[in-house]
Amino acid sequence: MVARECSRAVIQETAIEARKPSLLVSVLKWAGIGVGLLVVLTAAGAAYLRWFSPLDRDWVIKALADHYECDVELKDFHSSLFPAVRVSGEGLVLRRRDAPGLPPMASIDRFSVAAYWVELLRHPRHFSDVRLEGLTLNIPPRHGTTGSGTNTASTADTAAKKKKIVKLPFVLDNVLADGATLNIISSKPDKPPTVFAFQKLRLQSAGAGPPMRFEAVLTNPRPKGQIQSSGKFGPWNADDPSQTPINGKYTFDHVDLSTIKGLEGTLSSDGTYDGVLNYINVHGETKTPNFALSISGNPVPLRTKFEAVVDGVSGNTFLRPVTAQLLSSTIVAQGGVARTNGRPGRTIMLDVTASPARLEDLMRLAIKSSKPFLTGNVSIRAKLDLPPGEEDIGRRLNLDGEFNIDSARFTNPDTQDKLRTISRIGLGKHNEDDTTNAPLSMKGRFTLGNGVAKFSTLDFSIPGAELQLHGTFGLDDQTLDFEGTASMQATVSEMTTGVKSKLLRVIDPLLSKDGKGTVVPIQITGTRADPEFHVEVGKILHRIH
Repeated sequence: MVARECSRAVIQETAIEARKPSLLVSVLKWAGIGVGLLVVLTAAGAAYLRWFSPLDRDWVIKALADHYECDVELKDFHSSLFPAVRVSGEGLVLRRRDAPGLPPMASIDRFSVAAYWVELLRHPRHFSDVRLEGLTLNIPPRHGTTGSGTNTASTADTAAKKKKIVKLPFVLDNVLADGATLNIISSKPDKPPTVFAFQKLRLQSAGAGPPMRFEAVLTNPRPKGQIQSSGKFGPWNADDPSQTPINGKYTFDHVDLSTIKGLEGTLSSDGTYDGVLNYINVHGETKTPNFALSISGNPVPLRTKFEAVVDGVSGNTFLRPVTAQLLSSTIVAQGGVARTNGRPGRTIMLDVTASPARLEDLMRLAIKSSKPFLTGNVSIRAKLDLPPGEEDIGRRLNLDGEFNIDSARFTNPDTQDKLRTISRIGLGKHNEDDTTNAPLSMKGRFTLGNGVAKFSTLDFSIPGAELQLHGTFGLDDQTLDFEGTASMQATVSEMTTGVKSKLLRVIDPLLSKDGKGTVVPIQITGTRADPEFHVEVGKILHRIH
C-alpha cells in the first residue's frame, strides 16, 4: 500500500503538465499540424512548466514531506516533455519524524514515470508506465491499538472517516515494482524483522475511482513458501485505511512446514478472499500429502477446508471453522490466531473436536512406532493453546480435554490374546470356548504441556475387568507413571479351579470392594514398549486394617 502511495505522491506532485488545461487545449488544437509544430509546442510547454510551476528536486521533496509529514531525501531528479512526458529520480527515502530511530518508512532506488502524448490525447490524465526499482517498505511495531488491531477512535469518528475516500485526479495504467521488499519490524530490538520478498508486484488502473487491479508473487518466510495473489484493491481510504475494500484469489505452493520447528511436510493451498482490510473473509483448502509431527516422524495425508476472518491491519485471524480430513478421521477446529497481552507474536487458541475418528490415524501422528498398536473408534473434545516461540511445537503445545474410545483392539495378536485371557478370567470362565473378542473401551480427562500428558482419570474396560488410573505419559521418552485399581467381576477364588479355588475363598472378602469381585491397587511404570505392572500390597494390607 505504501508502494502505491509513494508512486501516487511522486506522480501527483510532479506530472503537472497533464493537469494544465491550457497545455492540453494547445496540444489538441495543433496535434494534426505536424511533427515540427509539435516540437515547438512541446518546447513551449516545457518552458511553461519550468517558469510558472517550477518542477525540480526541491519542489518534489517539499511536496512529499508535506503530504506524508515525514523527512525526505532525494538524490537525483529529472523531468522532460519530449518525445514523451517523463519523470525519473534516484535515491528517494521517506523517514518518520515521530520515530527517528526506526528504518525509513519507504525507500526507492530508482523511479520513473512516463506518459505518451498520443495516449494523453486519447485518455487525458492517464500515465501508462510507472516503474519503482529497489522499493523497500518498513512496517513499524504497532502501538495504541486494541487487541483486534483497530484504533481506539470513537464509533462516530470512524463512521465519519469511512465517507472520505481518496480519488486521485489521474490514473496509473501500469505500476511495476518487481523485487520489492516488505519488512515487518519486531517490537524486540534484538529480533530481526520478518521479511517478505516480492518477486512480482504490479498494479493496474491505480488512482482511479474504481478499484485497482493487482498481481503479486512473494515468498512467505514462515512457513516458507511462495504466495501468488491477484484481485482488486481500493479505492484507498486515506482517513481510515482499515476500511479499504479488497478481494481476490490466492495460491500458496511448495510450503515447507519444517521451517516451523516440530512440523514436517509440504503444503499447498488455494482460496478466495473479500471484504475490507480489517475484516477479510477467506475461503480456502489445503493439501499436505506427507504431514507429520517431528515427535513421531510418521507422514500421513492431511486435507483441510476452512473459513476465516482475517484482520489485515493487526494480522489476527479467526477460524470458523477448519475441517481437516486425516486419513479416515475428521477433525474440526474453531478459534483464533491473535496477539495476547504480555506475549510477543501470536497465540493459536482453538476448540477441537474429533468425531468420527479412528484411533490408529491419530496415533500415527503422536507415536513413534510405524504401526499403531491400537485400533478403534475415538471421539475427542479439547481446548488447544499454542503460544509463539522457537521451541519444538511439541514443547509449546497445550491441550485440555477428554476422549472416549470404544471397540478398540491391539494390533499385536499375542497382546490381544492376553487381553482375551484376562477377560475370560475376570468373568470367572475357564473354558476356552467361552473366550470373547474382548473389545477394549477407554475414556479419560487429560492435559498436555511441555511434552507430558497428565491424566486426571484414565479408565480401561473389557468384559469382566476394569482399570481406573491416573498419572502421566511422556511423549518424548514414552515413559509411563500411573497408579490406580484393577477390578475383576469374578472373585479371586472364581478365577481358579480345583483345590486352589477352595483355598482362596478365605481371602475373597479381603479383596472385594463396592460390589466387585476383586479390586487390587496397582502401579504401572516403565515405557509403552515395556510396561511394568506392580500390585501395591501395602495398600491391600492398609485396607484390611
